[in-house]
Amino acid sequence: MLFNGVKILFILGFVMLSARFPKPDPAAAFSELKIQTSGSPLRQPREDWEGARKRVAQDARWQRWLQRTRQETDDWIAKRRDRVDWVAGWWHDFVDPEDGNFLVWTPDEPGENTLASRSGRQVQLTEKLHRAWVYSFRSRHSGTMAEAAMLFRLTGEEKYARWAAAQLDFYATNYSRWPLQTEKGRARLMHQSLDEAVNLIRLVNTARFLDDYPKADRKALWARQLFEPEAQLLQESFTRIHNIACWQRSAIGHVALYSRDRELWEKAISGPFGIRSQLEEGVTSDYFWFEQSLGYNAYVVRGLYPFFLYAAQEGRGAELQWEMSVVENLMLSPIPIRFPTGQLPNPADTTGGPGRAPNLELLSACYRLFPTPWGAEQATRNTNWDTLLDPPPAASPAALPEPVSRNLESSRMAILRKGPWQVYFHYGQLDRSHAQAEALNFEAFHGETDVTHDPGTVGYGSPLHRGYFTTGLAHNVPLIDGQGQESWNPGRLDKYDPENAVIAASQDKYRQGVKVTRELSIRGISLVDQVKVEAATAGKIGLVVHLQGEVEVPHAFRAQPDFARGRAESFANWTGVQSAVFERTASFLVRYPGKTMRISFSLPGSFTISHGKSPDTPPRKRDSLYVETSGQSVMFQTVIEPEETATAH
Repeated sequence: MLFNGVKILFILGFVMLSARFPKPDPAAAFSELKIQTSGSPLRQPREDWEGARKRVAQDARWQRWLQRTRQETDDWIAKRRDRVDWVAGWWHDFVDPEDGNFLVWTPDEPGENTLASRSGRQVQLTEKLHRAWVYSFRSRHSGTMAEAAMLFRLTGEEKYARWAAAQLDFYATNYSRWPLQTEKGRARLMHQSLDEAVNLIRLVNTARFLDDYPKADRKALWARQLFEPEAQLLQESFTRIHNIACWQRSAIGHVALYSRDRELWEKAISGPFGIRSQLEEGVTSDYFWFEQSLGYNAYVVRGLYPFFLYAAQEGRGAELQWEMSVVENLMLSPIPIRFPTGQLPNPADTTGGPGRAPNLELLSACYRLFPTPWGAEQATRNTNWDTLLDPPPAASPAALPEPVSRNLESSRMAILRKGPWQVYFHYGQLDRSHAQAEALNFEAFHGETDVTHDPGTVGYGSPLHRGYFTTGLAHNVPLIDGQGQESWNPGRLDKYDPENAVIAASQDKYRQGVKVTRELSIRGISLVDQVKVEAATAGKIGLVVHLQGEVEVPHAFRAQPDFARGRAESFANWTGVQSAVFERTASFLVRYPGKTMRISFSLPGSFTISHGKSPDTPPRKRDSLYVETSGQSVMFQTVIEPEETATAH
């Protein structure tokens, strides 16, 4: 087993110097979720090609898998080829211009009217959409190259090696002919440097799986004209702490291992923005990625895991023990903050809606190095290259530990749990990257009922990304003259009392001249939310509440066809808006599947409440309420409770 608990003390001492996010003993964290062997949670991976051949020969399940894999690879080889005149674009541009949903991708080059939205309508092909299609084609093409190389190693059929090697020849010969793209880092085969890095990992793996099939001069050509120029481009991009930089250093590390280039290895690991620095400064003491999107936890794991796997198989794993343990914890840290259904909170700008924990697909993809009972058990059901080459260890998962109240202060977020209520509170941010105007946002479940959640965002190329989903109106936050938080800010934790289920935090610079404080508490059967807004000058002050249930709107409400007029751009995305004026209090029933909740508002004087349908994770919509009053200092109190036991506050 890997390392047998050996500590690389000089690395550990170096890491402990980090003042921002100390992580002195990552191997000991989340121990209840890990498989421990010989004192280490890390496993030594194998590539057992001889054993793989025996398993295929003896097991009908593997024979069927091999037949499917051959058919898919043969079909691609026969029908598809890349072209030098194809310039790659950005995947986030491959979206429906109307609702922001990703379009349906097919491997055939699209014609003028052959692109389809997931809603079923046809979308006109544009140059931007064609380039985005090329990105996905080239990604799949390089993936098929690696697949063909592995088929060669498994079956000995030279046709797969010939084709995969010829594709590497094609890219090496023509690499400098693709235009240098600089809008999102530096890249040639792709539009952004992130995609260049992901693709380079596949290309290096293709070469290494071909083993001794190519002669030395051919390997040297690939390294000289393809791998090393790509690595050089990647070193010039994202010279900062960022999730993309992790993929880039992973790709550079692949080239270093393949070329046995010690200088390149040192740059990838120990350089100013190398893997070690990324994990020191990019992973909080709670083991969350500092850009806060929980999707980026998994994305960083996926970026660095292939490099760690390659390094461990090359006998270099002992040099990376601390780094590997930190990344394993990134994989596990979302599990203790999941809601009762397994749905995760959704801070920052993840696309595709809230994630889930445990992420069995990720855990099973990483069992070869980061074994967990749940990942290993899931992996036994998988037929893929990993489980063929390196069968997973036997495992009997126990019940996952229940989430409890936790203050994740270094991550600027917290969990309150008491009775049937579980609340996620996002009280600040750590960096501008991927931040939305959502400081002091909250999400809540009552039992297994999703009362309110954060939908994240749509494809970044959609106008709805900047025009709605990143704005304050898309979150449960206060608005000042229709605008939410002005810039990212870590905020201040004012109170955390898990025994009494109370948490409070402030944003002193919510907007210019505006301070906001929010206190969330679980009182008996009720979730109580108190928001105080203090502004230097009087104006319109509002509070947004999004609900996953259906609000019963009283007859006093009147349609507001001009609701968005004179307001921030984001308001145009609410539809069917109705409004009514209230004095001091207002209360509404909200119907959820199998449950009715009551939401009550109280604030001084008169105020307006508007109800409408707002964008949720596309193509879904949800019911939303916007409470607005005028003044300079306002206290909003919102109470949410089950209707059958609702009481006055």
